[in-house]
Amino acid sequence: MFGIIRPCRHRLSESLRTSWWAHLCGLCLALRDEHGQLSRAATNYDGLIISALVEAQAPAGEPRRVAGPCPLRGMRSAEVSIGAGTRLAAAASLVLASAKVRDHVEDGDGAFGRQPVAGAARLVARRWARQGGASGQGVGFDTDVLVDAVGRQSAIEAAAGPGDLLLVTEPTETATAAACAHTAVLAGRPENEAPLREVGRLFGRVVHLVDAVEDLDEDTESGVWNPLTATGTSLEEARRLCDDAVLGVRLALADVSFRDGRLVHALLVHELEQAVVRAFGHQHRHVGPGDVYDGKGGGLWLPRLRVPPRRRGLLPGCGIALWQCCTCQQCCRDPWPGPWSGEHHDTWCDGCDCCPCDGCGGRGCDCDC
Repeated sequence: MFGIIRPCRHRLSESLRTSWWAHLCGLCLALRDEHGQLSRAATNYDGLIISALVEAQAPAGEPRRVAGPCPLRGMRSAEVSIGAGTRLAAAASLVLASAKVRDHVEDGDGAFGRQPVAGAARLVARRWARQGGASGQGVGFDTDVLVDAVGRQSAIEAAAGPGDLLLVTEPTETATAAACAHTAVLAGRPENEAPLREVGRLFGRVVHLVDAVEDLDEDTESGVWNPLTATGTSLEEARRLCDDAVLGVRLALADVSFRDGRLVHALLVHELEQAVVRAFGHQHRHVGPGDVYDGKGGGLWLPRLRVPPRRRGLLPGCGIALWQCCTCQQCCRDPWPGPWSGEHHDTWCDGCDCCPCDGCGGRGCDCDC
């Protein structure tokens, strides 16, 4: 799974944590039910925000059903979302995941640099784009706006020069704006369409910039195109743009009429801010070439972190991912290595003060999340 909104379990109250899992699992199962097991790889933390937005606005909420045991839930059953919002989230996630796969192929990242893998990945990307479009039509959403945004990205990047950073982020902003605005249509709240379009636009900007910051070191070492280096943007300027966008999301959300906006507020205000802090804090870590090291737990954690990162193929990476999930490495190991990329990631609980809501008091916010 990918995405920048990764809430620590200690920062969400029990009710919000249950709701968050309902949307995440609902997205995963919607992808499986409509497009097969492989499409579950498109499940991402940011996509579930679409489903959460619909439920937060809809007068009667979103329908749910009880799903069977799952390893990611500790083999427990749970209620999962099954409404139109979940289907919209699945459609958007599948189309945007197809773009992510295509980008990896074009950049020749890891195993994607091998011709057989690249050929298979192109087929998967085309199929996901087609399937996502069909799912979008089922809920009245024209995914052509997403496909068009994805299609324009490469040409915009090729022409980008100094000072063009916001031109580079525009396709992502346009795609997320369209998806967020359509949640108002599904919920029967047309008055929310304009402010949610602004929420989506600014959220897309943060997603693009955070991805660029997190990839900066690796892209610089490997010579891969990066929005910050290509446009001559400093980390300080990128941080300013992110902070402005986070504030803009907060202000736009204040103009949206919600039935119950607590989860949306927690994700798009506090967790979005936390994602920015995490991304720019990551830039202060420096590890020398050839170092083998670990964070909390020292050498007891496996696999070891290495520089340069040790990359793995699809199946070995899946095995490592399962092992890390079962041993709680994403939550308790700081940093932990990506199962496929080998790159180090901050723990999901990084910076957490183990309080259900760490940001409402003292920030001009009176929410009770």
